[in-house]
Amino acid sequence: MRILGIDYGRRRIGLALSDEAGILASPLPTYVRGRSEDRDIAALTSLIERHAVSAIVVGLPLNMDGSHGEMAREAEAFAERLRRATGLPVASFDERLTSSEAERVLLEANLPRRRRKELRDSLSAVLILQGHLARRDPSDRPPNRTSEPTPSSPPA
Repeated sequence: MRILGIDYGRRRIGLALSDEAGILASPLPTYVRGRSEDRDIAALTSLIERHAVSAIVVGLPLNMDGSHGEMAREAEAFAERLRRATGLPVASFDERLTSSEAERVLLEANLPRRRRKELRDSLSAVLILQGHLARRDPSDRPPNRTSEPTPSSPPA
């Protein structure tokens, strides 16, 4: 079950994809938005089909006091449009401080400003998706296919 993580932005959309087991998030290239949200939705729908995504999580940029500001409302509206276009379940994840955490990690990596700008949105999407994966109920995850089958108990 692959899950797509989205860091919604007005100019760029950070993207991350989980592995099949829903344990690890990996970055995808940042999507640079066009002039039409319809075109953006179509591009993301194509990506979703190409990667066989079965669920989506969109970062919700709440204010520090937990209230919904303008960006949170935009992200929610975008998530709803994506849900209607794909028919997939779309969850939201409180993304407060993910952008600053991504920037901190990139600064620690001693990357030049231009490279940090290129990577920030994808890394934010990874943090959103990884946080969502960590909070999921373990029973929601597919079984581990690499483990040995458990021997059945002998008849009594």
